[in-house]
Amino acid sequence: MGPTIDLVADLGEGFGAWSMGDDKALLDIVTSANIACGFHAGDPDIMDATVAECVRRGVSIGAHPSFPDLRGFGRRAMELAADEVRNDVLYQLGALNGFAAYHGTEVSHIAPHGRLGNLVATRADYAAAVADAAAAVRPDLILVAQDGELSTAGSERGLPIGIVGIIDRAYKPDGTLVPRSQPGAVIHDAKTIVDRTIRMVCEGLIRAVDGTDIPIAADTVLLHGDNPGAVDLARLIRTELTSAGVRIAPLREVLENKHTVA
Repeated sequence: MGPTIDLVADLGEGFGAWSMGDDKALLDIVTSANIACGFHAGDPDIMDATVAECVRRGVSIGAHPSFPDLRGFGRRAMELAADEVRNDVLYQLGALNGFAAYHGTEVSHIAPHGRLGNLVATRADYAAAVADAAAAVRPDLILVAQDGELSTAGSERGLPIGIVGIIDRAYKPDGTLVPRSQPGAVIHDAKTIVDRTIRMVCEGLIRAVDGTDIPIAADTVLLHGDNPGAVDLARLIRTELTSAGVRIAPLREVLENKHTVA
C-alpha cells in the first residue's frame, strides 16, 4: 500500500468586500481547510460561508489563528506575552467553534498562521501557549505543526500531531523555514514544487537551501492559494500524487491509518 496524505489550504482569508484566492476551486482539490479566524483575515460572514462550503463538500475544517495583525496579514513579529498568545488563540478557536456548531460540524485541527506559525516551531513559551489552548478546548484536537517546539508541546499534552509539509517554501538545514524577508524563501517554479511534493510524500525527504536532504514525515501538504496559477498548481499536485500511488484522505484518517500501521 502506498502512502496516504492530507491536502490542506488556507481559506477564508478575505475581509469584507476584499477577497483572496479562489476558495471554491480549492475546495474541489483539498481534504482539509485552515480557516482564518479574524485576526489576520476573515470576518463573521466569511467564516460562516467558508464553514458552510466545507460542510457541503465534505472538507475537514481547522482553525488558523494568528497574531492580532490584520494590517500585516499576520506576518509581522509581535512581542506578546505567552498568556496573550494563549488567550488570542482561545478567542479565535472559540469563534470558529461557534460557526462549526451552527453548521453541524466540529473543528478538527488547529494550525497557527504566519509569523506565529513560524515562532511556535522555535519558541517553547509560544508553543506551550498554543498547545495549552488547544488541549483545554478539545483533547483530541489535531495540532498541525512543523517538527519543533509546537509538535513537542502538543505531544506532551496528549494531542494528536499532524506534521505539515510546506512545499513552496525553502527549508533551512534545521528543518525550519527560510524567513520570507530573505531571497529565495518562496519557491515559484511549478515543476520544482511538484517534484518536491512527490519526494516529500513518497521518500520522506526535502532538499534544504544548503543542498542537503532533511527528513520530513509529513501527514499533510499545504497548498497555498493566494498567488496566480495556484489552483492549477494545486490540481496538478493532486493528480501527480495520485499517479504516484498516493491516497488522498482527510488528516484525521491519515493519522488513524498511521497509528494502525504503527
